[in-house]
Amino acid sequence: MTSVTDHTAEPAAEHTVDIHTTAGKLAELHKRREESLHPVGETAVEKVHAKGKLTARERVLALLDEDSFVELDALAKHRSTNFGLENNRPLGDGVITGYGTIDGRDVCIFSQDATVFGGSLGEVYGEKIVKVQELAVKTGRPLIGINDGAGARIQEGVVSLGLYSRIFRNNILASGVIPQISLIMGAAAGGHVYSPALTDFVVMVDQTSQMFITGPDVIKTVTGEDVTMEELGGAHTHMAKSGTLHYVASGEQDAFDWVRDLLSYLPPNNATDAPRYAEPHPPGAIEDNLTDEDLELDTLIPDSPNQPYDMHEVITRILDDDEFLEIQGGYAQNIVVGFGRIEGRPVGIVANQPTHFAGCLDINASEKAARFVRTCDCFNIPIVMLVDVPGFLPGTGQEYNGIIRRGAKLLFAYGEATVPKITVITRKAYGGAYCVMGSKDMGCDVNLAWPTAQIAVMGASGAVGFVYRQKLKEAAERGEDVEALRLQLQQEYEDTLVNPYVAAERGYVDAVIPPSHTRGYIGTALRLLERKIAHLPPKKHGNIPL
Repeated sequence: MTSVTDHTAEPAAEHTVDIHTTAGKLAELHKRREESLHPVGETAVEKVHAKGKLTARERVLALLDEDSFVELDALAKHRSTNFGLENNRPLGDGVITGYGTIDGRDVCIFSQDATVFGGSLGEVYGEKIVKVQELAVKTGRPLIGINDGAGARIQEGVVSLGLYSRIFRNNILASGVIPQISLIMGAAAGGHVYSPALTDFVVMVDQTSQMFITGPDVIKTVTGEDVTMEELGGAHTHMAKSGTLHYVASGEQDAFDWVRDLLSYLPPNNATDAPRYAEPHPPGAIEDNLTDEDLELDTLIPDSPNQPYDMHEVITRILDDDEFLEIQGGYAQNIVVGFGRIEGRPVGIVANQPTHFAGCLDINASEKAARFVRTCDCFNIPIVMLVDVPGFLPGTGQEYNGIIRRGAKLLFAYGEATVPKITVITRKAYGGAYCVMGSKDMGCDVNLAWPTAQIAVMGASGAVGFVYRQKLKEAAERGEDVEALRLQLQQEYEDTLVNPYVAAERGYVDAVIPPSHTRGYIGTALRLLERKIAHLPPKKHGNIPL
């Protein structure tokens, strides 16, 4: 093991040293350590810097707390004797591995070095990653991978593929046990992209990171398509189109800052709770502790049910210090997910967004929310649902692409979750989407509604057309004003059913509250559920509709 503090050690003297003496052995150690810091020379480092990037080692030191990095296997070399590789055996073999701290919390880390064999994965390279993966699970530390490599090392043959498989399997075994975070800091191709896809969070840097299975040249040859690396696998492609990405960083330091912030909401492993900041709940009744921000919620919902509002306005007002770490903010924007704190406790927020598709659930939104709910459940983070959903997005495109099966993923994820679950219905909660978005009978622990809530099978317009079809037809045959009758029937339907009180009378809503009291009610619910006991039926695992 090599501590970062050893990097300042004096190099061995240039004169001949007898390695059979203690002094000679120490000098040899210093020489090898120094070589491991610069495996390919300064010219390669200058080329990396010329592209506005950091080296693999600089990235580790920039992310971790100062002087906390302890390196593993710095002196490892590949064992290949084919294609002239036996004449080029740089120390470290192209990946830096070890452990350290971030904001004082222990983490394990690896960083791929694209200056060594293009960052390609060989036997020893893969063994080093496997070793640090297993160390992370054994010690219950988050694992951070800094990825910058070009696939398997062709010269080493099938052994490279075997090590890929071991890495992938370790990702799977560690899933739900420790947080796994991937930073893509260059072009990741081929086998290098599957491991990040198996981790919990993926971060890319705008304009300098790409991920793809096959590159533009292969695509051109096989399909005839012309596409650039950035169009094919750039950060914005994976955020807006593929949904693989969780954050687009403006630069490498921004990526490191985001990961630091993310880790502050996550526990080190699934057997512990997420870190909590000391923030005692306010004394006295909820109504005695309202702030100006709380009171602003009382006027947020427009009078017209068809007028949108930004759900971020609700989210920031119920969280501590208005701080919200949004996840996948550029993907499926009709639903908002992310982390925040209430009374110092980390919570996961899942919220419909009325400014996009009126907050309807579609395929992408369902899968985005399902994945986030499962992540929260893995790591003991309570889930707060903020509901304003008129239903599932209609259309042949949705039906043909599997909205039934893929929408059911959110049902499955929420129903399976055992963490504290709190729902606040701010406005619409219609039909099947009401069930999906944290309804009482789907296992919600505390279900709250604002007086603006509209809980029903469907909206008034659709309901009147269905329930009173015959009555409207007969009115038309008699020559009566059908539109006036339709409006009258809609008003009666709304007065009778489209409100929170029918649900409250039957116990489907635990309380109807003023919007300004939301943060206070959620805080009391979190305290109530702090020692929640929940058990799933004995089974190997559920069969989520993948």
